[in-house]
Amino acid sequence: MLVVRQIGPVGVMALTLAVSSVFAKDQVKSAPVKIAVFDFELDDVSPAASLAGTITSNAATMDKVSSEARRELAQSGRYNLIDVSKADAKPVTDKALRNCDGCEAAIALQLGAQQSLIGIVRRVTQTDYYMLIQIRDARTGKILDQQQANFAGGEEGWPSGARMLIKHQVLAIVQ
Repeated sequence: MLVVRQIGPVGVMALTLAVSSVFAKDQVKSAPVKIAVFDFELDDVSPAASLAGTITSNAATMDKVSSEARRELAQSGRYNLIDVSKADAKPVTDKALRNCDGCEAAIALQLGAQQSLIGIVRRVTQTDYYMLIQIRDARTGKILDQQQANFAGGEEGWPSGARMLIKHQVLAIVQ
């Protein structure tokens, strides 16, 4: 009580306001970012694909990878997903956004997004793959975040790899 008497009622009120404004600042959440998450693409450089002359995975696996990534981002509360299903630009329909030098940013902007996300699964063997996620500012095309990780396991684990990369690397960055 000695401290309260020394600073008086006005001092106590000022201290209370200062402390509560600090806590309020922490609780204020910024609006979720509108993000266009394009379908993940497969870059199969495995020996099996080289011998067969074709990719060794199916489209359903890549759909699961894309869905898991979208789910993890949406559940974070930091992002609002923009529907990319109507995007008809050639790099989107050909699943070649990884080769268009950032063109996905302009496509995302046309869809009403603030950011774009592309993901690539690079299969190097039947049980070894890399996953890359790249996020760009839709207005400027500037890369805002790029994360990559190496995983071991067959393609049934790819959706889990996408979830882990987003959860532990993309969302772990304080924004």
